Amino acid sequence: MRIRSGKEFTLESFAEGIEYAHARNKKVYVTINGFPFSSQLKLLKKHIEAMAELKPDAFIVATPGVLNLAKQVAPDMAMHLSTQANIMNVLDAQVYYDMGATRIITAREISLKDLIAIKSEIPKLEIEAFVHGSMCFAFSGRCLISAVQSGRVPNRGSCANDCRFPYTLYAENEETGTLFKLEEEPDVGTYIMNAKDLNLASHIKEIADSGVVDSIKIEGRTKSPYYAAITARTYAKALSDYSRGEQYPEFYQKELATTQNRGFTDAYLVHRPFERNDTQNHDASMFMGTHQVTALVNEAGTHFLCRFTTRPKDKLEIVAPLDAKIQIVDNEIGTIARQNDGYVIIFKKIVDDNGKEFDAIHSGNTTPIRLPANLPPFTFFRVAVAPDEVGEAIKT
Repeated sequence: MRIRSGKEFTLESFAEGIEYAHARNKKVYVTINGFPFSSQLKLLKKHIEAMAELKPDAFIVATPGVLNLAKQVAPDMAMHLSTQANIMNVLDAQVYYDMGATRIITAREISLKDLIAIKSEIPKLEIEAFVHGSMCFAFSGRCLISAVQSGRVPNRGSCANDCRFPYTLYAENEETGTLFKLEEEPDVGTYIMNAKDLNLASHIKEIADSGVVDSIKIEGRTKSPYYAAITARTYAKALSDYSRGEQYPEFYQKELATTQNRGFTDAYLVHRPFERNDTQNHDASMFMGTHQVTALVNEAGTHFLCRFTTRPKDKLEIVAPLDAKIQIVDNEIGTIARQNDGYVIIFKKIVDDNGKEFDAIHSGNTTPIRLPANLPPFTFFRVAVAPDEVGEAIKT
C-alpha cells in the first residue's frame, strides 16, 4: 500500500522528513519489505544504498534474501523484520535473529503466549506487536485473491482489498447446470471476507504486564491525518494511564469509534482463533465513525482549514494533543470554553484575513479562517453525527 508514497516523496523531501523527525527525538524506519523479482535486484541494491545514506534508524525487511543484502550494503543499520514474514514461533524468530534482525514485527495472528515464548528463548530480540488497524483475510497479507481477480499482488504493495467487496454466492448443480443464489436474508451476509479492524486498546494492561512487548504498532497506511492522530493519541493515553496504574477502556473505545472503521475486534492476541466467531463484519465494508471532522488547524496555529460544513453558532469539539494548553477566550470572532473534560469552540462569525465574512464554509474551500485565539498546530474540530448516519460502531 505504501507504493503510493513514491508519488509523494523525493529523496530530498524524504531526507528532510528524517531530519524533521530526528530534531524532535522521533525515529524513522524505512520499509523495504517488498518481494523483489530477480530482474529488480540491482535496482533494489541501489535503493538500499540510497536509503542508508539518509541515515534512518532502521530498515524493515520481509525476506531472508533482502535482509542479507541489506546487511551487506548497510552493515551498521538496524534491521527490523516485517510482519509480512509471518513470524509465529521461536524457530522462525531465531533464524532471523541469527541473520541480524534486532526486532521482529510479529504476525497480527500471533498470541501473547507465543510472544512470551519467543522472548523467553531470545531475550535480546525486540518484539513489536500490532494493536490497531486493518486485519487481513489471510495471514498478515498472504492473500492471492487480489492477484487472481485484478492482477494486483498484495505482497508487492498493490492489494486491491478484494476481501472488502460484496459478493453473491451461488450453488451449482453440475448435472443440470442449475445455479441457486444463496441468501439467508436479502442484502445481508454479502461481505463474506470482510475482517473487522483490530482494536486492543482495552488490553494494554495485559500486553504491558507480559513484559515482552517492546513496541506496539498501529497500522496507518493510506489513513487520514485524523485517524493517525486519534489512534496514536488514544494508545499514548492508554500507556500513560497504565504507568499510573489506571485504565479507562470506555474512553479509549469511544475515541477510537470516532474514526472510520469496519467494526472492531480484539482478534487473537488474547484469544485463540478457534475461540472466535465475531471477527468478520458481514453487514458493510466500512462504518463512518461516530464523529465528523469539520476542520484542521494550520501549522502556525492561527487559522483553520475547512473539512466539512461549518457555520456560526456551531459548537465544535476541540481535539488537541494530550498535553496541549488551550487558551480560554471570548471575543468578536468566537468563544473557546471548557466543557466536561475537554474544550469546545463556537464561532460568532466566520471571517478570513481580508475581513470577508461567510454565512457558512464548506469542504473544498481552501480559504484559511481566523481563530478566536491560537491553538496547537494541527488541532482538529469535530462534531458528533446522528447514529443512523454512522452505522453500528462495534466495541470490543
